[in-house]
Amino acid sequence: MAKTLKTKPNQDDRLLVIACGMIAREVLAVKEQLGLDHLELTCLPAEFHFYPDRIAPAMDKAIEKAKAEGHKHIFVGYADCGTGGLLDRICEKHGVERMDGPHCFAFYQGMDAYAKVADDDMMSFYMTDFLCRQFDAFFMKPLGLDKHPELIKDYFGNYEKLIYLAQTDDPELDKVAEKAAALLGLAYERRATGYGDLTAGMAQAAAGAAPRQR
Repeated sequence: MAKTLKTKPNQDDRLLVIACGMIAREVLAVKEQLGLDHLELTCLPAEFHFYPDRIAPAMDKAIEKAKAEGHKHIFVGYADCGTGGLLDRICEKHGVERMDGPHCFAFYQGMDAYAKVADDDMMSFYMTDFLCRQFDAFFMKPLGLDKHPELIKDYFGNYEKLIYLAQTDDPELDKVAEKAAALLGLAYERRATGYGDLTAGMAQAAAGAAPRQR
């Protein structure tokens, strides 16, 4: 009995997304949601969230490497993310596109929705599903708050509210966000954003590398 082999998209058809490690899970969720079998994902370290000056140089090298490996369709899974326009220069250099917006907190909410709340949210501390899962690893331990809670006022004293931008409905993540707000002495708000503009951005990028009919 003959076996049916599942063919993979060839090199010309693949879309490589080079993304922030903080949105890896979400990119893969959108890939599955949209059935983007020709999408491949590689990530830069999530810790670059704290070191935006490292993003553009690392992306430059990552794109050069991807092109050397034969990738013709590349999409940058970052917004500006604190690079001050430097990431845009890298994108222009290589002729690739990136996610619209200043940061993931904006495109998760949707750029139109974010524009309406940006001023009011100026004194708010955003959290996402990723940051809830990694709250201890990204905030408590690196900032020494687990051993020196008195430093909380130094780091978070200028914030008024913690806003949890929820990509999924997960009661455990809700608990983390609520506890974080209480710990930091901030008011709490939950916004169910889903994947926001990430879905449309990925769909548009994938359309340019859609597998040809054979």
